[in-house]
Amino acid sequence: MCGERQTITIFPIGVVKFAGEISEIELFPQYTQGLKGVRETETLQILYWMHNLTEDDRNALLAHPRGDRARPKRGVFLLRSPMRPNPIGSSKVEFVKREKNSLFVRGLDALEGSPVIDIKCGP
Repeated sequence: MCGERQTITIFPIGVVKFAGEISEIELFPQYTQGLKGVRETETLQILYWMHNLTEDDRNALLAHPRGDRARPKRGVFLLRSPMRPNPIGSSKVEFVKREKNSLFVRGLDALEGSPVIDIKCGP
């Protein structure tokens, strides 16, 4: 099966409700228990789906670093470019507070409405 294209199903666990200096991530109620102990951490790793990318964006395997056309294109797996076959974004964020099933974080590099696919304790 190595090298063959297969389907993988990913279920969102929440959504970015507000993106700004302090962003709100609302988890779906069935995942709220997964936040137990979050107040004991300072940083989190948020994985999200970059939902606004087009099919062309997802097929691009080369991109200019930081979008700078003066720099030669490189492979997307060597860049933090959003253009990639599986548009999974990752942000290391500072935990600010929790209110019920919402997390408030600083430093999230996601757009409002982005589906959140996982949260991990930060390094």
